[in-house]
Amino acid sequence: MKGRVLVLGAAGRLGFVAAETFRDAGWQVKGLVRPGRAGAVPRKVEAVEAVTRDEAVAAAQGCGVVLNALNPVITEWRKNALSLAYAAIAAAEGSGATLLFPGSVWNHGRGMPPGIDESTPMQPTTRKGAMRVEIEQRIQEACDRGMRAIVLRAGDFFGGGTGSWFDLVIAKDMERRRLTYPGPLNVEHAWAYLPDYAATLVRLAERRESFGPCETFGFPGHAVTGREFIATIEAVTKSTFTMRTMSWWFLKTLGQFLKMGRELSELEYLWRVPHRISGDKLKAAIGEIPHTPLPDAIKASLRDIGYRL
Repeated sequence: MKGRVLVLGAAGRLGFVAAETFRDAGWQVKGLVRPGRAGAVPRKVEAVEAVTRDEAVAAAQGCGVVLNALNPVITEWRKNALSLAYAAIAAAEGSGATLLFPGSVWNHGRGMPPGIDESTPMQPTTRKGAMRVEIEQRIQEACDRGMRAIVLRAGDFFGGGTGSWFDLVIAKDMERRRLTYPGPLNVEHAWAYLPDYAATLVRLAERRESFGPCETFGFPGHAVTGREFIATIEAVTKSTFTMRTMSWWFLKTLGQFLKMGRELSELEYLWRVPHRISGDKLKAAIGEIPHTPLPDAIKASLRDIGYRL
């Protein structure tokens, strides 16, 4: 079931990849961006410049699906995340579209179990986690009023460009033969290769009429330890790197003076608490889940950030 989709934030990393993926799957795609950013959307995607909630609602008219790919930078997350999410809900509800929302493991907090599925309690232990829970509550309330929504929960994105832990931390010093990992190397961490995630969004959108009014699915992605992740980088590059561990104590000290340090410090537990996401419900809904083998995903991600293999 194809049609028209509005991608909110089509110039961002998730929005750009998702807009391309919907387009290549045969959808008519509109991409909402900030004024002056129309040239940043993929080719053959209709760009819509907007800044207000009413403009987003107007852009969604005639669309069967609205994807909320709006994601403020980490230092502005507390200030803007809720208002952007509410604008996406308004756009979907006001047009009769199904809302697609990228869920996070932040909802589950430091006490999250090693295996996360759709029944795992949401017990956030950070302000950002609590805000994500609030967003999903507002989505549920809109569905109770008649909107339809699909939440696809995933771990940390990598691939599809820059702006992730992969390129900003782990691989940022590769040219100097160094890798930096944000936590202990023996802890399992949930990753989501962005092209696979976007392909899954398309599959869910095409089957949306077969789901209930408000459905949540887990995206399994790649759940690997830091040691496995680093070993894969070394294998695909045929290189050996000096390993460093990220200095969280420095970030926490910095956080006493700068917002960036405070905001990032909240996320340290994600690298110390082992977790993976179950894809059983997702597989039952769409069949085989898009999944690029980790070596291929890392190789493509390195090329995306300009590393020559």
